[in-house]
Amino acid sequence: MELTFYKFDGAGNDFVVFDNRDGSARLTTDQIARLCHRRFGVGADGLMTLDTAPEGYDFEMRYYNSDGHLGSMCGNGGRCIAAFAHFLGLGSSLRFLAYDGPHEADITLWDSAQRLGIVSLGMRSVPVSEVHRCMEGWFLDTGSPHYVQRVSGLEHFDVVGEGRRLRYLAEVFPEGTNVDFIEDLPDGRLFVRTYERGVEDETWACGTGITAAAIVSGNRNLVARGGDFRVSFDTTGQSYNNIRLIGPVSLNFTGTWIFSAV
Repeated sequence: MELTFYKFDGAGNDFVVFDNRDGSARLTTDQIARLCHRRFGVGADGLMTLDTAPEGYDFEMRYYNSDGHLGSMCGNGGRCIAAFAHFLGLGSSLRFLAYDGPHEADITLWDSAQRLGIVSLGMRSVPVSEVHRCMEGWFLDTGSPHYVQRVSGLEHFDVVGEGRRLRYLAEVFPEGTNVDFIEDLPDGRLFVRTYERGVEDETWACGTGITAAAIVSGNRNLVARGGDFRVSFDTTGQSYNNIRLIGPVSLNFTGTWIFSAV
């Protein structure tokens, strides 16, 4: 079996993407993990398929972590797959289904020659009552669960070691969690570094983590190791609404992957 894949990244958070509207991308857990492996495969933080969706939606996003297992919502993945849908000719304003429900995305800039642009993704609303103080930080779900903690000296902080320890605190996070460390920068931006479950490593950016960090800090201008983000939202006292995750997207390359028969 041969499948054409596309390699995208959203501020360094990278994904293998397939157009699966014909249902041909039937991949096993092991195949997905191998595709995402940075030594034996294409290399990626996750894999997505763009599937057909019910009437009223342009497509459905199915996201898999790099370990091959079905994942929860991925913010940068959502932005990348929206750019992919635009690349396929599905439009510039898109409505799609994901793990946590409906999303809207707008391609605010796309350079066809360089195959890069800016994508604004609508995220799920977050009830204020579900943003909890937890240990030395906060816990909330922005489509995926996140524990967010302020630290000093984030540039040289042991994100992987401390992130892995917190991610596996079963008595606090029985289903595991993503872990974000944040620090205010002199220029007013918020620096965010994330340990992602499923990837089991630090990623260069995490969209749901960036969103979580913006909500708990109130800072709408953020930077990850892979680039800058803007998060806009409204607050009613009851929930954080109209959340938009805005940042860069690139189509890096395309290729053909040859699988043994499924």
